Amino acid sequence: MTVQSSTSSLLRSSSSGGASLKPGFADPVFDAQAVFRASLIATAYPGRVVPLEHTLAPPRPFSSATAALCLTLMDFETPAWLDRQTASGDAAAWLRFHCSLPVTDNPMAALFAVVTDPMTMPRLFEFHQGDVEYPDRSTTLIIQVPSFTEGPTTIWTGPGIKTSASIAIGGLPFWFWSDWELNGELYPRGIDVIFTCGNALIGLPRTIKATDGTVEA
Repeated sequence: MTVQSSTSSLLRSSSSGGASLKPGFADPVFDAQAVFRASLIATAYPGRVVPLEHTLAPPRPFSSATAALCLTLMDFETPAWLDRQTASGDAAAWLRFHCSLPVTDNPMAALFAVVTDPMTMPRLFEFHQGDVEYPDRSTTLIIQVPSFTEGPTTIWTGPGIKTSASIAIGGLPFWFWSDWELNGELYPRGIDVIFTCGNALIGLPRTIKATDGTVEA
């Protein structure tokens, strides 16, 4: 049996009840490289909407961009926390198959956290903020949102933004931006966020300050 036919067999039988497991990247190496470059651009230029080149048809509740980021960033060495909506669906089995992903119930133990239902997500301070010696070991949150344009307006400033950027991420809990302000006070510690919507990304690194866009300067 060839590697390709063996993999196809596993895809058909790996999920519960023998149901078909959705495929990942068509070309794992080159597709992952493209998504990684897009994630670097999103992080380097916070607030910029960065579209991905290829579209996936992932299991619910994942959008194409969320699935692509998971396939690119996660592997057997990256413990991840999944929110209830993600953990209870086909996406969890899909991640275990394609990424050999170790899943943790403890947000503090996660290098990545995947949130597809932001309204029920833990507070930001419940994730690992990094250590003084190793601030890069903090949790990176992948937060899937319904819109990049239909939420409350926030003004972002900081590295990678020439003057300021007006951003209106939709679907976040009311406390998110006040928690983000507290996250900024921990620098160089603190979490980083990548928002996904459809097949696009927006990066929000810990260096970015976000203020209420409805308040007059």
